[in-house]
Amino acid sequence: MTGTSPLRVLEPLNRPSVADTVFDELHRQILSLELPPGTKMSEVEVAKALGVSRQPVRDAFYRLSKLGFLSIRPQRATTVSQISEKAVFQARFVRSAIEAETVRTACERLTDDDIKTLDAILDGQRRAIEAKDAEAFHELDDQFHREICERSGLGFAWDLIRENKAHMDRVRFLSLSFGSQHAYDDHVEVMEAIRSRDIQKAVALMRKHLSRILEQLPRIRSEHSEFFAGDPDLDA
Repeated sequence: MTGTSPLRVLEPLNRPSVADTVFDELHRQILSLELPPGTKMSEVEVAKALGVSRQPVRDAFYRLSKLGFLSIRPQRATTVSQISEKAVFQARFVRSAIEAETVRTACERLTDDDIKTLDAILDGQRRAIEAKDAEAFHELDDQFHREICERSGLGFAWDLIRENKAHMDRVRFLSLSFGSQHAYDDHVEVMEAIRSRDIQKAVALMRKHLSRILEQLPRIRSEHSEFFAGDPDLDA
């Protein structure tokens, strides 16, 4: 077969789509509890509020439901899902198992430039604590863990983590009112272990860091019981 293809090479598309923008905004509002668990939502109302058509809202709703943030029931209202304590335990288990291995690999693979990037993220977290900016701190927290995965050549690991951590994310956000300094201090210790290439210490510290949520959860549930599902079959 001869001749040239009629298809042309596309330039990289770096601009976010409307659906991505809608997803990011709803994700932010649900995570920060601006849209608390139990909030009823409709495609029509969200589309009107954000000034977009219904299709990108429908796409965003679907993506959020797959992450566990929305409960979509045909012929009934779409609602922001309540926090499942069981799902938090499961996400913590998944993260601990995966991130123990990613930090092990990080000790072996990260370059000096990689470490500088992670140090800069920690500096941003320190400034977020000083500014009492919980959203910025949480975003940098995610970035810290994601960069460890990606810079270790294990970006797929972060994809797996992200698919499972929606319920854990909201509990972590609620914990920042009293636990951000602990989280930051944990990150600093993990970085020191990576810097010194101490695999055993790095793994132990990462597990300790990700287990803090188990200590914080009873307090958070006590203070925000209305956000939580019943979880009658919880078997932590």
